[in-house]
Amino acid sequence: MFRLGSSFSPAIAAHTATSALGAGRDAHRRALLENRSGLRPNDFPHAPLACWIGRVEGVEAVALPPALADWSCRNNRLAWLGLQQDGFLDAVAAVRERVGARRVATVMGTSTSSIGETEQAYRELDADGRFPEALARPIVHTPHSIGDFVQRALALEGPAITVATACSSSAKVFAQAARLIRAGVVDAAVVGGVDTLCGSVLYGFNSLELVSSEPCRPFDAERRGLSLGEAAGYALLVRPDLADAPLRLAGCGESSDAHHMSSPHPEGLGAELAMREALQAAGIAPADVGYINCHGTATPANDRVEAAVVARMFPESVHASSTKGWTGHTLGAAGALEAVVALLALEHGELPGTLNARTLDAACGPQIRTGAARAQVGYALSTSFGFGGNNCALVFGHA
Repeated sequence: MFRLGSSFSPAIAAHTATSALGAGRDAHRRALLENRSGLRPNDFPHAPLACWIGRVEGVEAVALPPALADWSCRNNRLAWLGLQQDGFLDAVAAVRERVGARRVATVMGTSTSSIGETEQAYRELDADGRFPEALARPIVHTPHSIGDFVQRALALEGPAITVATACSSSAKVFAQAARLIRAGVVDAAVVGGVDTLCGSVLYGFNSLELVSSEPCRPFDAERRGLSLGEAAGYALLVRPDLADAPLRLAGCGESSDAHHMSSPHPEGLGAELAMREALQAAGIAPADVGYINCHGTATPANDRVEAAVVARMFPESVHASSTKGWTGHTLGAAGALEAVVALLALEHGELPGTLNARTLDAACGPQIRTGAARAQVGYALSTSFGFGGNNCALVFGHA
């Protein structure tokens, strides 16, 4: 556990998200309020599976600045599109000018990074088995492509780290960045997550029999699996004295239960440990949490286990839901995307329900809600669980 405590809680100076719901916070807020899903029948090239996906419009048309052309790939184009929303570039530039480029870290989460570009390179091998010249760019064939790209795009010179712990990747970046700030290594950090659809993702999850042929139905008794999506989410964390920001990262909890490569512990011990440690780090009780953005993937095992943990940990008054019915499961970007959703709930008092869920699984307690609500909440919890038992929970609160 990493303790933040009320005396040291990094301020969130800026945050933004881009997903199948659109670009920027307002697009996400409107879609959540209108119960308008971003899922659509699969039309992704080279992966003709009968499923629904959360594809971001316009990524193919995004052009990177000339100085960043070597990093061009679908994942980094989405990263660049996301960076341009909600004044995020200006917010980072202001902090960079104030503390210096070397005092700002870049901590990015991803699951597949730019592997889609590698897939294309292999599809276009020449007669001698070599990548075509346009795709022979080593920087786009490594998981660190996204961390390196974002650091260069923002002209930062502090530590640059890419976290790849499956679906908890861009939740864990918040904890990593908070440690760097608290230790005095940096004064601020850009954190986030970017993952894009590709054949490895679609065929890989399909081979595990986890992909639904219909829009995903988190926590529903008749759920049939997940819908895959893509997203770019970011936050700018700074030392508390550097920003008069209304929101803060109050606590982080991490665990690694290592029960199974792709299934959670049947009693949710690792998930519960991460949640309890996040609450303890924030110095709050379960009853202090007003909203929980659950991992809620709509897979049989995840939802049953997570619902049981929430039911035994939290009082009935807590409003919990999954927003993957809107965006799909964005894998390594899910933690950052859903952190932004949790921050929106804190900002506006608008608590999403669980889209597409009709009859809740028997494991669900009264905390899991299908309908939206309005309530001013003091703390929001966001949970992310990855393959291999990589668990992370984040508590956000008001400054």
